Amino acid sequence: MRSAADQEDASDKHPVTPGALIPQRELLGEMLLEMNDPKLALIEFETSLVPTPNRFNGIAGAARAAELSGDKPKATKYYAALVELTKNADTERTQIKEAKRFMSLKN
Repeated sequence: MRSAADQEDASDKHPVTPGALIPQRELLGEMLLEMNDPKLALIEFETSLVPTPNRFNGIAGAARAAELSGDKPKATKYYAALVELTKNADTERTQIKEAKRFMSLKN
């Protein structure tokens, strides 16, 4: 999986326009969360957010990974970004509810 993510990162332009439906590095982050390795997952989500900074799944994954790894400042940063990104949403996905729950604990 890491090799696929590295190969995708190395390409100048994704072969399918406008780009990957789900970046490989984001998938790697999800896989690492499933394997109970949130610290490594956070690294992969943050790396994925560099070329795709406002992806819902990337931000939500980074927030969850940060929280599970005990990095409260990063969890706060990413959950706040998720709440901001979805402030005009007409529905509440599970990730948004989780972000609002986490942010309510901070106050």
